Amino acid sequence: MNQSARYVTLLLTAFVCISASVAFAENTIHEDVAYVVRDGVEVSYDVVSPPEAHGAAVVLMSSGGWFSRKRPLEQIQQGFGYLLDAGFTLVAVRHRSAPEFKVPHAVADVQLAIRHIRHHAGDYGIDADRLAAMGFSSGGHLTLMIALDADRGETDSGDAVAATPNHVAAAVAYFPPVDLNGITGPNERFPALDFDAALANSVSPINFVDAEDPPVLLLHGTEDNLVPLSNSSRMHAKLEEVGGDVELSIFEGAGHGFREEHHNKRAQTEILTFLGAHLAGS
Repeated sequence: MNQSARYVTLLLTAFVCISASVAFAENTIHEDVAYVVRDGVEVSYDVVSPPEAHGAAVVLMSSGGWFSRKRPLEQIQQGFGYLLDAGFTLVAVRHRSAPEFKVPHAVADVQLAIRHIRHHAGDYGIDADRLAAMGFSSGGHLTLMIALDADRGETDSGDAVAATPNHVAAAVAYFPPVDLNGITGPNERFPALDFDAALANSVSPINFVDAEDPPVLLLHGTEDNLVPLSNSSRMHAKLEEVGGDVELSIFEGAGHGFREEHHNKRAQTEILTFLGAHLAGS
């Protein structure tokens, strides 16, 4: 590359970076909103609202192998920019993390997070009745626990957040584990699974399916060797059995994580169609 071409390339790279920064700057951010302190750990979420927000929000599970950490805001805005561009507010929720904390802790945290988000929805310009949960792998598992094991809140509680319902209007789960029976116990790769096997049923979303569940979109690859496609197939069949509104989108050749760009593009298109149908405003 000659000197002139190199200079042009540098200018274009700088322009792209500046353009992205400007776009991010237009979003409204509420960062590190603490929703609970448990076991000495403050658990929080971040809210990112686009300039043309229409009130619907997608609650993203910050979870991989039930490890949870704060993701850089730039990463969230870039990775989920297609949702921001469509007017959805994003809420990135964290939970108490492996290895110290286990799956039941994560489930309890994210279910409480939904109550907190719904109770404070007006602070973020969100319509509490137009929330969707979304997650990948362990985040997909937590998404299904939110969607299928919701309640109306502790109505006699003096705690306003505890008294708030924790249901969502829709759920999007990428390659989720749906039944933890038989896989709990010591696990070097996924230490969050090292908990009492007697609790497995209480954190397995397949056990919470009923006719009142919100619409669910399941996305899964045929070559997933970590969380087999049978997980989503079982969930799809169980939801159909009770007359639930469920879609199973199968990605031929896709492994765990959807590494291929064309798989991601197709998934994004299907998600936008699904959310548009189920989170539409009045």
